[in-house]
Amino acid sequence: MPNTKNVLITGGAGFIGSNYVIQAVKNTANKIVVLDKLTYAGDLQNLSDVAEDANFSFVEGDICDKKLVEQLFETHRFDRVIHFAAESHVDNSISGPAEFIQTNIVGTFTLLQAAYQAWMTGPNQFKSGAENRRFLHVSTDEVYGSLGKTGLFTEQTAYAPNSPYSASKASSDFIVRSYFHTYGLPVVTTNCSNNYGPFQHKEKLIPTIIRKALAGETIPIYGDGQNIRDWLYVADHCTGIALALETGRIGETYNIGGENERTNLYIAQTICTLLDELQPKATSYGEQIGFVTDRPGHDFRYAIDATKIVGELGWKADEHFESGIRKTVAWYLNNSDRL
Repeated sequence: MPNTKNVLITGGAGFIGSNYVIQAVKNTANKIVVLDKLTYAGDLQNLSDVAEDANFSFVEGDICDKKLVEQLFETHRFDRVIHFAAESHVDNSISGPAEFIQTNIVGTFTLLQAAYQAWMTGPNQFKSGAENRRFLHVSTDEVYGSLGKTGLFTEQTAYAPNSPYSASKASSDFIVRSYFHTYGLPVVTTNCSNNYGPFQHKEKLIPTIIRKALAGETIPIYGDGQNIRDWLYVADHCTGIALALETGRIGETYNIGGENERTNLYIAQTICTLLDELQPKATSYGEQIGFVTDRPGHDFRYAIDATKIVGELGWKADEHFESGIRKTVAWYLNNSDRL
C-alpha cells in the first residue's frame, strides 16, 4: 500500500468539494480533513456518505482565520492542500462583492502563507520531509473573460475578468502564482469550465431549471438564451484535479473542460425533455421556459481547450453532456429535498 497522506480540503462541504471528498475517501487511504465555513453553499448532508469513515474529519471554520489555519497545519502536518473554498455565484458578487474579495483573495493568501510557513524555512528551502508537499488551487475559466463565437481558452489566454467574482478568482490565481515564483511553494492551479452534477446548490442554473420546472413556475433564462458555456460533469472534474495534484508539473496551470458547449436555452430545453420522459405531466415542461432581463456584464461564451491536461496527464472526461445531464436530473428527482 502506498504511503498515506494527510490532506486538507477547503470548501469540502460545497458542490465540487464534496464530490471530490467522497472520491478521495472511497478511493484512497489518505487522512482527509475538510475545512468549511458552512455558508449557504456548504452542507454537511453532502458528506453524509463518508461522515463515519475513520479517515475523514470535519472542521467548521473560515479559511480567513489565520490562527485556525495555522493550528490545523501544525496539528495535521498536511502533505496536500486542495483549495476549493470560494464564493462563486456571479449574481451574488454583483449585489455584494465584499465577501468575494475577503474569501477568495484574503482566504487564499492565508492558506498559502500557512503552507509556506509549515513546509519551508525560506524561499526555495524546504523543511526536512516536506520536499514532496503540494498545494492545488481550484479556479475557473471565468478569469479569462468572454469569448466570441470562435476560439477556446488555453493556459496562455490573457486574464480579463468581467465580474467581481471572476476578478476575485483571478486575483487569487495571481497570488498562488506569486508564491511559486517568489518562494518556490509547490503549487498547481486548475481552471475549470461550468460544472454540473449531484450536490450542486439550488441557486445555480441547472438545479434552478429543474426546481422551477417541477414547481410549475416560469423557468427563467437570461436574455435570449444564446449565452454559451462549456459543461463539465463534476466527477470528471474531480478526476482531473486528482491527476493534476499528484502528477501535474509544479507551478503549472491546467485547464479542465468538458468540450460540451451548449447554449443556456438548449440546457433548459434538454432538461425539460428529460423531465417529460422521467416525470411526465399533462403539458410539456418546455412550455414553462421564459426569458428575463439579462445579467449585467453577462459573458457571452466560455469554452476550454483541455489539450494540456489530456496530453500531459492522460485525463479524459467519461461523460458527455447528454449522458451527464440525464444522471443529474435523475439524481435531483431522487433527492428533491435538495431543490
